[in-house]
Amino acid sequence: MSFRHLIRMSRWARNPPSEKMVIFVFSVIAICFVLFAIERWIGWPDWLVPNNMGRTRF
Repeated sequence: MSFRHLIRMSRWARNPPSEKMVIFVFSVIAICFVLFAIERWIGWPDWLVPNNMGRTRF
């Protein structure tokens, strides 16, 4: 662990983020997990898949 990380941790210990910010961050993470789970169980829609053009040479 570098010295920079120790300084950042000490700043967070002295002045922690607000409860609203913590709730916001956890809600964004939860939304990302939900979207990932939906994509894994249901699948990716066909209209979002790009056409397979193969290898093109310029």
